[in-house]
Amino acid sequence: MLMRGGTSKGAYFLAEDLPADGGARDGLLLRVMGSPDPRQIDGLGGAHPLTSKVAVVSRSVSPDADVDYLFLQVGVDEAEVSDRQNCGNLLAGVGPFAVERGLVAPQGARTSVRIRMVNSGDLATATFPTPDGRVDLTGGTEISGVPGSAAAVVIEFPPGGGALLPTGRARDTVAGTDVTCVDNGMPTVLVAAGDLKVTGYEDPHELEGNSELLERVHEIRMRAGALMGLGDVSASTVPKVTLLAPPRDGGAVTTRTFIPVRCHTSIGVLGAASVAAGIRVDGGVGERIARPPAEGDRLRIEHPTGFTDIESSLGRTADGLPRALRTAVVRTARKIFDGTVFPRPPRTEPRPAPSTTGGQR
Repeated sequence: MLMRGGTSKGAYFLAEDLPADGGARDGLLLRVMGSPDPRQIDGLGGAHPLTSKVAVVSRSVSPDADVDYLFLQVGVDEAEVSDRQNCGNLLAGVGPFAVERGLVAPQGARTSVRIRMVNSGDLATATFPTPDGRVDLTGGTEISGVPGSAAAVVIEFPPGGGALLPTGRARDTVAGTDVTCVDNGMPTVLVAAGDLKVTGYEDPHELEGNSELLERVHEIRMRAGALMGLGDVSASTVPKVTLLAPPRDGGAVTTRTFIPVRCHTSIGVLGAASVAAGIRVDGGVGERIARPPAEGDRLRIEHPTGFTDIESSLGRTADGLPRALRTAVVRTARKIFDGTVFPRPPRTEPRPAPSTTGGQR
C-alpha cells in the first residue's frame, strides 16, 4: 500500500510479505523504490528522501503494543537501506494500515492503535476515524506542507525512558559552536542559525547550495553524534541538525532541519517533538531565540512550508534533569493506492549497505 503519512510518502508492507533475511529484504526494497538512481525512474520512489521510505508492519511481540512498525529509509542515488532512525510522519499511516490489513479490529467511531517503533523500541498511540467499522481518512484537517485536507490522526507519545539531554547538559560547545543535544524521539542537535552565518529563513535549496554551511553542519553532526553516545555517525542519518531562528509567523521558533545533507522541506514529527522539548530547556541554545507560550503545552514549530503544532511539556527527574512528560501531535494520512508492485528484475549492482540489525528486531 502506498500512503502519504504526514509530509512524507512511503510504501507500507506486511512483514510476512517481505523476505525474512535482512539483506534480501533490503535488496528487494531498492528495486521496488528504483534505487540507486537520482530520479528513481524505475520504481515507486519520488527522487527525494521524504518520498523514498518504507514501513514494515506486523503484529507486535510486545504486550504493550498492538503492532510493530519498522521504518526503513531507502537511499535515492545510493544502494543503501537504513533502519537507524524512526519516522514520525509515516507513523501516521501505520494504524490505518494495520486496520486495513486486519492486524487490529476497529473499535467504533474512532480506533486507537498502540504502536511499537522497532527502530528505537519507543511506543506511540495513533487514533483515527473508523466509522461503520472501516477506515475513513477523508476529513477537513489541514497540515502545512500537504495540499488539501484529510482526517486527523492524533499521535501521542508516552514519556520516554531515555535521557532528554543525552550529554547531560543543556548546552555543549561542538566544533566551536554552542549546541543543545536533545532526544525526544529523534536525536537532534539544535544550533542557532546565526552562529552558522545564515538567517534560518532561507529556502532549503539555498541552504543546500551553501557548501561552507554544509561543511559546518557535517562537522557539528559528526562530533555531536559521538558526544551523544551514537558513535561514528558518518553512515547514519541521525542525529539531525536543526537550525533555530526567531519565529516570524506567530509560532515559537523557526527551523531548518538537515536530514542529514538535504534540508527538510518541512520538519519530521519526531524531529519537531525534539525541537519542542529542546527549546523549553533552561539554558539551552533556544533560550535566546525561541518564544514558547507562557501558558499551555502547545507549541507551533515554523518550518519552510508552514508549521507543525506540538503539545509538549517537561518535568524533572529525581536528579533534577529535564524529562519529557507529554508529547502529542496531529497529523493526517491518506491511502494513495493498494495493489501489487512489480520490482525491477535483479541485476548486477552495488550491494546495499547492511542495515543496523540485518533484519527486523
